[in-house]
Amino acid sequence: MKFLHRGALLGLCLLSVQAFGADTRADFLKLIDRPRVPQAAKVDVLSPTNGFAMEHFTFASDAAQRVPGLLLKATNATGRLPVVIVMHGTGGTKEGVISWLEKLVDGGFVAVAIDARYHGERTKAGKGTDEYNAAITQAWRDQREHPFYYDTVWDAMRLVDYLSTRDDVDAQRIGLVGISKGGIETYLTSAVDTRIAVSVPCIGVQSFHWALDHNDWQGRIATIQKAFDNAAREAGVTNADTVFVRLFYDRVVPGIYGEFDGPAMLPLIAPRPLLVINGDSDNHTPLPGVREAVTAAQTAYHAAKAEDHFALRIQEKTGHKVTDESEAVAVDWFVKWLKP
Repeated sequence: MKFLHRGALLGLCLLSVQAFGADTRADFLKLIDRPRVPQAAKVDVLSPTNGFAMEHFTFASDAAQRVPGLLLKATNATGRLPVVIVMHGTGGTKEGVISWLEKLVDGGFVAVAIDARYHGERTKAGKGTDEYNAAITQAWRDQREHPFYYDTVWDAMRLVDYLSTRDDVDAQRIGLVGISKGGIETYLTSAVDTRIAVSVPCIGVQSFHWALDHNDWQGRIATIQKAFDNAAREAGVTNADTVFVRLFYDRVVPGIYGEFDGPAMLPLIAPRPLLVINGDSDNHTPLPGVREAVTAAQTAYHAAKAEDHFALRIQEKTGHKVTDESEAVAVDWFVKWLKP
């Protein structure tokens, strides 16, 4: 019996990851695809805030949706600069991550945030999660939309389309960071859109499959509890268990604990720089599930001979939050790889 040289074995591993990844990427893009429409971007220049130039913009991401966003940059910025997009969490808004945007501008970037589907300006109330939960409930019924993560991935990709048209953005140096829900959207988007050069998913990386297998799904479901309870009630389920959670996911976010789970999607980001940030006691992203996804990513980065392009930061004695220290580490990661 002949044994493969270690380098040849790594090469086969890399080819296997690439082949599997191509199928996974294509399947995900097919799932979220919709007819592209002219973006018809509109930009309003706002008064400078805290010494930063600020713009409010909107663009069409599909025939029925316009995406609102904020863009910050230094008042004396010139030429094309690297850009970092910040994705907020459940119930958040683009305005809620302005502190992130300001830190990124201080680091030399153009910084951008949008409102996710059924959040912020994209709601009648302008805040809260009622419309988001209502949209997820409707998705449970008819499965025509995927407001839980997937549709916002489409919006993020269309945002990249828009940013690539601007004369103040270097389209070859685009970074993406997200918190919680936004962290999940960050690694999903980065996995399927290779225009994202650098990624930092925060308190979002996980294995949904691990959580289901170990009955540790309650923290993540709690972020959309109203929608989940509505679905259970309509299904006649009084005590929702793992079996029902699987059914719920299959209708609302198909593939999230299988083909599009963290351990499947994270490796697709390799060899592009990826920093994963999580708390050691976060019940939304149980640590064993985080490590399962991270192990899969590390295998891909090792096969690509790009181990230094991947980093994991576990925040000690920290639940579902991003510490100030981790924010600084995230900004430094973008500075290191995007070189403003």
